[in-house]
Amino acid sequence: MPRLIFYTTAGCHLCEHAALMLEQQQAAGILSYEAVDIASDELLVERYGLTIPVVRNPSTEQEIGWPFGEEELLSLV
Repeated sequence: MPRLIFYTTAGCHLCEHAALMLEQQQAAGILSYEAVDIASDELLVERYGLTIPVVRNPSTEQEIGWPFGEEELLSLV
């Protein structure tokens, strides 16, 4: 099962929408993901601060930023 990285932070309402999509796909056994709070790393804030939520496949280096739907999310898998 592919493991994705979900860049997020507290209080991000768009991140909440993306997290629901990820949770649904994880529950269906399509993917797994790790949520990373960008606030814990200055470099991540610099890179993703204006574009979160972002989902990245570390195996392929491919990533998508909001807005995205299930089709785009599944294209990372």
